[in-house]
Amino acid sequence: MTSPESQSPAPQPPEPESKDRVYRSVPAIAGGVLLLAIAGWLGIDAVISGEGRTPWLALAVLLLVVPLVVAFTLRPAVYAGENRLRIRNPFRVVVVPWGQVASLRSAYSNEVLTESGAKYQLWAVPVSLRARKKAARREMRATAQARRQMGRDEGRGSALGMTAGLEHGLSREPVSDGPVRAETDRIMDDLRALHEARREAQSARGEVTVRWAYEVLAPAVAGAVLVLILVAVG
Repeated sequence: MTSPESQSPAPQPPEPESKDRVYRSVPAIAGGVLLLAIAGWLGIDAVISGEGRTPWLALAVLLLVVPLVVAFTLRPAVYAGENRLRIRNPFRVVVVPWGQVASLRSAYSNEVLTESGAKYQLWAVPVSLRARKKAARREMRATAQARRQMGRDEGRGSALGMTAGLEHGLSREPVSDGPVRAETDRIMDDLRALHEARREAQSARGEVTVRWAYEVLAPAVAGAVLVLILVAVG
């Protein structure tokens, strides 16, 4: 018989990989679905009821337009994992390990800058100046409300009044849990926090890879060529 001390320890099962956080633009997806519906309706109507070269021209235009609409509305997405950031833009897929990310910048567009100086735009996380202004107004109102509440609490002279005011304040919803931020700015904050937490990890090292989306480019180019040929033939 083998003693318990001589038995080798059972191998530990590998830790399951965490799922990526996926960020996409809901307004872009809604707009893309609407555009595809309109293009499909007009194109199919032209194919069915058109005469001469009209059906062929309609098919060529659909072959050109549909991939472009999909590329700029439905396709963009950002996948943030424990080890890398995967950016799916209209015509490229860029994979950037967190160790290669120099910074995540927000101005008129949201961008990731790599250690080598390359810059990639996050199409799925567009900047909305209107949303920023709306968030700034909400922050100003929340700050003013908090100051008014603080003034009322300080105005109570007695300890009983201060206690009652404290209980009243605790029973109400908090004025603000922090600075009010636009949705895309909050997403960028999450990405920066994940970058800070994972950039030194050994598994977050590697090279930046870029792959062109030929599944989008090929049909769009083919459609453009067909449109030019049909228009030239007249």
